[in-house]
Amino acid sequence: MALLLTPVELDVLLRADRSGGSTPTSGAVRVLDVRYRLDRPDGRPDHLDGHVPGAVYVDLESELSRHGRADEGRHPLPSLEALQAAARSWGLNDGDTVVVYDDARSLGASRAWWLLTRSGVADVRVLDGGLSAWVAAGLPLESGDVAATAGDVTLHPLAETVLGIDEADALAASGVLVDVRAAERYRGEVDPVDPVAGHIPGAVNLPTTHYMDGERFRDAATLRELFAGVGIVPGTEAAAYCGSGVTAAQAVFAAELAGLELRIFPGSWSQWSNTPGRPVATGPALSDVTAMI
Repeated sequence: MALLLTPVELDVLLRADRSGGSTPTSGAVRVLDVRYRLDRPDGRPDHLDGHVPGAVYVDLESELSRHGRADEGRHPLPSLEALQAAARSWGLNDGDTVVVYDDARSLGASRAWWLLTRSGVADVRVLDGGLSAWVAAGLPLESGDVAATAGDVTLHPLAETVLGIDEADALAASGVLVDVRAAERYRGEVDPVDPVAGHIPGAVNLPTTHYMDGERFRDAATLRELFAGVGIVPGTEAAAYCGSGVTAAQAVFAAELAGLELRIFPGSWSQWSNTPGRPVATGPALSDVTAMI
C-alpha cells in the first residue's frame, strides 16, 4: 500500500466515494485537515477559509496531544481513550481509508498518520505536497466547518514501544538517536522555544529540511542515502526526536518511505531540557557536553 497519495488520486477516490461507485479502497474515504504551525498552532481559521472538500479539522494541540507537565514535553501523547473519542468524532469507522494533510511540510499530517497507524488503523495515507499541491492541481476548495457523523472506529494500544527519556539517553550510546531539528538548534546556538539550547549527548543531526523538497518528501533512494549518512541503515536500532515529538513523526514517515524502521522519543528536547540533571551537548561534535540542566 502506498503511503503517499497524489492530489489527483485523492480527487478520484473522493468522486467515487461520493457517487457510491467502486474505489480501489475497501472502505469509505475520510479526509483529515491537520494544519498546525509552531507560530500558529490553531489551524481552524485557515480550515474554515478553505479545505479539501469534506475534510474534517483535527486539532493537533488538543486531539493529537494532551496537556501535561513541562517535564513531559510540549506535546505528550494522548491516551488511547481520548484518541479513540477524537477519531470517532472525525467520523472514522473501522475499514475506512484515511487521508491526512496540512500546509506545513506534512508535520501535523505525519503526527496523525503515526498515531492512527500505530493504533490499528490499517490504511492511512498522507496527501503528497499537502494543501498547496491540491490547489496547484486546480482542484476545488470548500469553506466553512465540516461536522462529521460520529464513527465507531476501534483503536488499540500503540503497536510499538516509544522511548522514554532514559531509553533515549541509552540509545544515543548503543544505537542511533537522530535529532531532526534545525542545525543551529542542535548546535545550541539558539532555541526559540525551549529553556536550554543544545542537544542530547551522542545524538546525530539530520534536519527536516534535508529530507523534504519544499512541501514534498524526497524520493526513496535519496531518503535512504540521507539516513545512511547518519548511520541509519536496515537493522539499525534508531529513534528520532525533535522539539516536542511532532517533527519526529515526520522523520518516521520519511524513514518508512525509505524502507527503514525508526522509533520516536515523543518527549523530545522539550522534555529533556525541562528535566533537572540532564547533560547538554553543544556544537557539531557528538561528545561536547558543556552543561547540566
